[in-house]
Amino acid sequence: MVSQIYPTTLEEALHYLKKETCHIVAGGTDLWVKHRNWANTPPKFKRNLLYVAHLEALKGIKKENNILSIGAMTPYETILNHPATPDILKACLMELASPAIRHVATLAGNIANASPAADAVLVLVALDATVEIANESGRRIKNVKDIITGPGKTTLEDDDLIVNIRIPLTPFTHTKFIKVGGRKADAISKVAFAGCANVKDGALKDFNIALGAVNSTVVRNIPLENTYKDKPLSELKREKEAFLNALSTSIKPIDDQRSNAQYRKRVALNLVSDFIDSL
Repeated sequence: MVSQIYPTTLEEALHYLKKETCHIVAGGTDLWVKHRNWANTPPKFKRNLLYVAHLEALKGIKKENNILSIGAMTPYETILNHPATPDILKACLMELASPAIRHVATLAGNIANASPAADAVLVLVALDATVEIANESGRRIKNVKDIITGPGKTTLEDDDLIVNIRIPLTPFTHTKFIKVGGRKADAISKVAFAGCANVKDGALKDFNIALGAVNSTVVRNIPLENTYKDKPLSELKREKEAFLNALSTSIKPIDDQRSNAQYRKRVALNLVSDFIDSL
């Protein structure tokens, strides 16, 4: 018999996670679908459900030392309407979910669900976001990019709980989010692109490129990006084809019901190429 657990504090939630392995329920928008059952029957769970969306310690947004800290249970709609939220993240949130879902879904849930097509994760990776993870033993900070290891797989332990998402407020001069889907709204991405660049006095100070739904995890080649940092932008434009060829080795999409690998790879490279041209 599956139990439903409603801790009253964050400390109590962490204590439950230390005692047993639970399904952690935030908005539940992915969890209910993943464990759906026959029509008119409850979802099929094999573990107890630990609800955390009501915990005030996990809600809210604050800006400190040029870092935007977002509580793990802060819904998309609140993030979307906050004045300090980066424009690229706002653009993503407007496209990835319906208004109803935006009022309950969370960034922490998007990260923990670990879908290769998770649009919010894609943008967080492009923004060099980190997460604060807690358990009864303490807290630690980890890059979003290093948490997800494959479809549905993360480095999170059973007693871990994401408590904050931390986004550096880098002053990018150019940002772009593009989602390619089967329709304009409520579609899972065939390909998704997030680009962030900071061009100053003709030099490329920051250059972050992330691609979603084209590998088992978000594609971002930081060593390749760093090759062009603090270099003249004209050098990147002149060597654009070499950059695309190097990036293409990380783009390994699959054929599925939404699209095919050849289309995904071509579109992904076109999106990167168009972003470079726009700088």
